[in-house]
Amino acid sequence: MSRKLTVVISQAPGKNPAKRSLEESLAAALLVEPGIDLSIVPNLYDLGPDHTGRLYLGGVSGDMVVVSWLYPRAAFWLLDRDGIKGHFGETLIKPAGDDDEDDTPQEEPDRPDAIGAAGAIPNRHIYTLDLRDSNKYETYLTEIRRIAAECRERREKQVAEKPPAIIQLGVMPKTETPAFKPDELLAPTNRRWYPVIDYSRCTNCLECLDFCLFGVYGLDSLDRIVTENQDQCKKGCPACSRVCPQQAIIFPEYKSPAIAGADGGAVGGLKIDLSKLFGGGDAVDPLAAAVAERDRELVADGRSAVGMAVGIPKRQAGKVAGPKDDLDKLVDDLDSLGL
Repeated sequence: MSRKLTVVISQAPGKNPAKRSLEESLAAALLVEPGIDLSIVPNLYDLGPDHTGRLYLGGVSGDMVVVSWLYPRAAFWLLDRDGIKGHFGETLIKPAGDDDEDDTPQEEPDRPDAIGAAGAIPNRHIYTLDLRDSNKYETYLTEIRRIAAECRERREKQVAEKPPAIIQLGVMPKTETPAFKPDELLAPTNRRWYPVIDYSRCTNCLECLDFCLFGVYGLDSLDRIVTENQDQCKKGCPACSRVCPQQAIIFPEYKSPAIAGADGGAVGGLKIDLSKLFGGGDAVDPLAAAVAERDRELVADGRSAVGMAVGIPKRQAGKVAGPKDDLDKLVDDLDSLGL
């Protein structure tokens, strides 16, 4: 039993002609591609809960490819927070700037056990492709064809492994999606700014809840951290992301790749820029930058700056010393070298 693969192109905000041209070229190719069900929605990050594009995405029950101008990790967890869940689909497209000289796999830092996505994960995969990885639509068309074949092979294997009685009864998941006209899917949106939580990294330490003084974060019925009041977040401020020990907080449209959701390692899960440790460049300590950003927004709200006095209990001076983490060990090693 064959099914079409749902492909959704999420448009870039604004009217950049080069970006729009790439979107249109890919859309034109996919429209005549067999086995593909194509839809186009506005910028994924800006979709409100009642937007038809968001409702459409929530109605897709089978495998899905979402092509956007966001890092794959950011787009995947953005969908998850909107209740659009699935297993993360791996893509073979390499990020722009990756060189082929060193194919040695990069080891992810050791991380504490994450709490993981809430609720049941549907038996489907969601692939998220970043349109910044190539300026040629053929790159994405080739990858989508590969994904379609991979999904088809996986479905056929699942059907073959089903007990005969289930196959005879015709118990197969439906893949019907809500019927929206193209212009309904592309209804205008307003620009938004809010944090997205990567639950594959989040350990529920609640440092973001302690640090944010604007009521953005809360706890769900299982006492898991959630973005409760996203529109109370201060536009352009990524401060809570800087204090997250596991780099689990993403601001998909921030200028820094580490905060915007790019994959990358870090010492002990912390954001470490060696140029800061060696005194180079204009970089600022992440925690100091976060405190300054928070104070700026507090003052803009007519409130008092609080500096280091609020929301960072695990990092305040005078705290009883605990076991050294990887950052402590790194600094000790640098000290021993006389650096």
